[in-house]
Amino acid sequence: MKKYRANVREKFDMPDLSNIKAVTYADPLAQFISMTKSVGGNAIEVERDQDVNVLIRELFLEAKEIASNLPEITCATRNPDTVSNAADLNGTDVGIVRGCFGVAENACVWIPQQMKEKAVCFISENLVILLPKSQIVNNMHEAYARLSAQPSLNGESLFDQYGYGTFISGPSKTADIAQVLVMGAQAARTATVLLLDE
Repeated sequence: MKKYRANVREKFDMPDLSNIKAVTYADPLAQFISMTKSVGGNAIEVERDQDVNVLIRELFLEAKEIASNLPEITCATRNPDTVSNAADLNGTDVGIVRGCFGVAENACVWIPQQMKEKAVCFISENLVILLPKSQIVNNMHEAYARLSAQPSLNGESLFDQYGYGTFISGPSKTADIAQVLVMGAQAARTATVLLLDE
């Protein structure tokens, strides 16, 4: 590092970012739904009286192993809080987690680690994210402002007790090899956001 610093010929001040006008949307929820579909995911607005467990079963008819620690998910066959280690979640057809907020500009959802084994977010063939439809921000500027300004949202810590969180946008995908799009390259093959009324 000393070598690099010694050879800097000209220094520049950091730019003032306070005047940057980030993108905003007239309807952030509609933009989030549209963007989720454009990144290969699915976003479904759930009716207030609709049973989420029934909906998940209808969406994933072939699923045998469903992992979740959420109390309202009664269709789960595995609990990431009670497995011995992350490898026990291998073979999970559907993983169900809760997101704190979504970002309209890129369909990212902030997911704090709310379970012992965070591998459920990445090892599941299909990922389902429960997200309050009222919790959509316009852009990543607002998202990071929310992360740095609020220690909790609706009583849930944005980093929870584990000190880890991640943004997830759509299913895992890559087109690095021969420019062929491969879904589920490093994580879930599908990602479905269920947008709930609070």
